[in-house]
Amino acid sequence: MPSVLPDGDPAPADGLLPASCAQGALERTMSFYVHIPFCTVRCGYCDFNTYTATELGSGATQATYADTVSREIDFARHVLDRSGVPARQIDTVFFGGGTPTLLPASDLAKVLGRITANFTMAAGAEVTTEANPDSVSRESLQELADAGFTRVSFGMQSAVPHVLKVLDRTHNPERVPQAVAWAREAGLAVSVDLIYGTPGESVADWRTSVEAALSYEPDHISAYALIIEEGTKLAAQIRRGQVPNIDDDDHAEKYQLADELFAQAGFDWYEVSNWSRGEAHACRHNLAYWQGGDWWGAGPGAHSHVGGLRWWNVKHPAAYQQRIDGGISPAAGREFPDAQAVQLERTMLLTRLNTGMQISELDASGRQAVAGLIADKLIDPKLALAGKIVLTQRGRLLADLVVRKLLDF
Repeated sequence: MPSVLPDGDPAPADGLLPASCAQGALERTMSFYVHIPFCTVRCGYCDFNTYTATELGSGATQATYADTVSREIDFARHVLDRSGVPARQIDTVFFGGGTPTLLPASDLAKVLGRITANFTMAAGAEVTTEANPDSVSRESLQELADAGFTRVSFGMQSAVPHVLKVLDRTHNPERVPQAVAWAREAGLAVSVDLIYGTPGESVADWRTSVEAALSYEPDHISAYALIIEEGTKLAAQIRRGQVPNIDDDDHAEKYQLADELFAQAGFDWYEVSNWSRGEAHACRHNLAYWQGGDWWGAGPGAHSHVGGLRWWNVKHPAAYQQRIDGGISPAAGREFPDAQAVQLERTMLLTRLNTGMQISELDASGRQAVAGLIADKLIDPKLALAGKIVLTQRGRLLADLVVRKLLDF
């Protein structure tokens, strides 16, 4: 969740949604995202809306946060009801950050309990929390499982100490398998997140990280190319020549290596940066985003989407708490994207999935581009002839180019 909020129209203080948001709601999934904005340290590459204890003033503390965000969940129930949006079961809940597990497990359980008190959870609902390996214990993971969490996503990033140092990660690599083992004991599904392309990371370093992650036998792995965001510590270090810049060819080589090793270990790619041990272990929460479901995002800077309307909360935890304490919507702005923006987003998201996008959804120009994409080995030729755009491995490396070709820009 990037820290810079978009432009948009003012959001009403009562948070009520336009009548159009209720149309077709029963045909869409409903999810919750809960943003926990706290971190022990700010990682050098991070551009997310997160804060260390020293960055926060009075009125916004970890100790009171669970109660504050729980009141937004009450507010969500009120807004959806008054806006005429039909009640739906919650399919997925995702606690992200920041580091959600910096809060006591009892606080995370309290927030989840407020969701389940206000909404009906679907049978087999997926409930995930992100976690740093050094922010959990055997007891805390068991408490989360007992409260209804089903899944934990560990921010492993790398198994190589000098790479973790560049990223400003605080955990010891040896902590990851211990945390995974505790999660398994608690009955939680496990995902691990990796980052490739860190300045100074060799291909051998990356292989070490991938093989280590596979040795922990998780259910799901995410592997993201490092992006240098302006305003971050790492961007400044690169600008000053303290560390080398990232390299697209290096990223491509490391992606191909990871994809091959994951496949050999029985993982299937289902999204450009995500692999799972079969469809059952794909992250259903992220699929809800990519497939156009509805979700309410609670917490400072969190984004929401219901029936095509998008809105985003005020960014700073103190401003967020002030709004919640005042009984008004924490939303800073909202918008209905126009048809062109919706088509761009839909094409970008669907083409990243292994289920692909129907060629029939494209305009004439996009359909004409299909032959060239086949010739360039960017999309699967057999599936294209069957009417669907599905990326090849080469296409996954050039996914943005595929979208530009399909949308002719």
